[in-house]
Amino acid sequence: MKSNFATKASLLFCILGLLFSCKKEGNASKPNSLKGGVVLTFDDAYVKNWFEADKVLRKYSWKGTFCVSNLNTLPLAEINKLLVLQNEGHEIAGHSLHHLNANQFVAQHGIDQYLRQEINPMLDLMHFYGLKATSFTYPYGARSPEIDANLLRQFQIIRGRDFGGQIPSKQDCYYNHSRIVFGFDIDNNHAHFSASYLLKLLEYAHKNNKILILCSHKTVNEATANYQTEIKLLEFICDYMKKHPMKFYTLSELYELK
Repeated sequence: MKSNFATKASLLFCILGLLFSCKKEGNASKPNSLKGGVVLTFDDAYVKNWFEADKVLRKYSWKGTFCVSNLNTLPLAEINKLLVLQNEGHEIAGHSLHHLNANQFVAQHGIDQYLRQEINPMLDLMHFYGLKATSFTYPYGARSPEIDANLLRQFQIIRGRDFGGQIPSKQDCYYNHSRIVFGFDIDNNHAHFSASYLLKLLEYAHKNNKILILCSHKTVNEATANYQTEIKLLEFICDYMKKHPMKFYTLSELYELK
């Protein structure tokens, strides 16, 4: 009897050990189980430009996250364009009401006033128009832990900006299972940006199953001023993703991956 009990106990411990080992392995592999992809985000209120860019990029079955500021100044025709984009599967996110620097405003007026002036009325307007705002991006990338903590009570995920120029593996512009993420700016006026460096970021995301987060502003056929991204560059990104292949994500879909 004693020998039989020892055998059963040994078998039980083996089974428990195997189950624990599988559980550990499953948890460890979770960060690498994502499909490599890209989040394309667009800030400010260039609705007509975004709408025209979408006509060109539809053939790639792409997705964008359009982060809108100054919603109170947009004509109804542009609100309707945002609704069309949303209905196509793109995301409409918040970018504050008046596009103010959050750090500077909070330092002068406090966080409560910032929420009352920049966030709550923006959300009210978005809900009124039927725009589903669950993500937020900071104007100028200006943020702080205090502002983050308050905004995360109202948004699922928020995006700052990554201004670095390091090698791809050192960049903060890849999703890391956090509700605070950072976008690498691909506008034409940033000294750290080049098409060759963007290719390296894409290659790193593809080879390591990472999700690359990019941000821009005004989409144009030909860049003639600061804060513009040429549509041919977006086509370059889409074409790379199609060939390898990679997946388009929106900001809110990152929250669902956590």
